[in-house]
Amino acid sequence: MVNQEIKPFSATAFHNGDFVPVTEQDLKGKWSVVFFYPADFTFVCPTELGDLADHYAQLQEMGVEVYAVSTDTHFTHKAWHDSSETIGKIKFPMIGDPTGQITRNFEVMIEEEGLALRGTFVMNPEGVIKVVETNDLGIGRSAKELIRKIQAAQYVAEHDGEVCPAAWQPGEETLAPSLDLVGKI
Repeated sequence: MVNQEIKPFSATAFHNGDFVPVTEQDLKGKWSVVFFYPADFTFVCPTELGDLADHYAQLQEMGVEVYAVSTDTHFTHKAWHDSSETIGKIKFPMIGDPTGQITRNFEVMIEEEGLALRGTFVMNPEGVIKVVETNDLGIGRSAKELIRKIQAAQYVAEHDGEVCPAAWQPGEETLAPSLDLVGKI
């Protein structure tokens, strides 16, 4: 899926106390993260979403919008937001995908369960997927790791001909692939 454009979709999200329409067009024009999780009112999911909520201001400063997606409805997202202190911190849109269209578009649907794998997708402002991470249900993700990947993707997008080595952090040295580097790293 890397370097593929996001596929069309239309859905409803719970966002800042309202139900709002969201399409793939809303994800364009800025860096976006689509963050799939299996289900509301579960166990690992609130830890991940709470971690993202704790890092949301930093993501916003980086010009990134986050969209959480599960196969629950937007009504269920509201009920969870209203009843959980952890989920109540969320300021980003929580998209309901009860038909599974978006989940299937991103190839993270567990068909026999009607749930999403833990899938994270980072799109550039053109709507092209640049980072993909998919985890099994029992393996939670880290917002800090996601932020580093987005920083690297943004750096590479802004610096033609440069690439970020393993564990790269902003301000560290990058690489400029060339014949001179072959066999010297």
